[in-house]
Amino acid sequence: MKTLFIEYPKCSTCQKAKKWLESNNIEYTDRNIIEETPKTHELETWIKQSKKEIKSFFNTSGLKYKALNLKEKLENMSEKEKIKLLASDGMLIKRPLLITDKKILIGFKLKEWEELIK
Repeated sequence: MKTLFIEYPKCSTCQKAKKWLESNNIEYTDRNIIEETPKTHELETWIKQSKKEIKSFFNTSGLKYKALNLKEKLENMSEKEKIKLLASDGMLIKRPLLITDKKILIGFKLKEWEELIK
């Protein structure tokens, strides 16, 4: 599997991550999270592979997250409902996402990304 980079092009963090990928000569397939929002089956797979809580996939600092008052609502939702919600709107998903055979990275944390290429 080729590396998949899921981003929102206007996001400054995504732009930094993209520059980092390019400066480290990492080949990737670019995917706009708005034009091609991850599907429920993709999210289910990635969440499982990441070994992280589903909560970490939510863009908690995003306007949509706050407008929908998700901080309180998520507590009473099942995992299936949360995944369906994430798949309904790319702006609810924390970005960028880097999907590789080895790892799923959520957000751009330089140390994590550097470990990936070691």
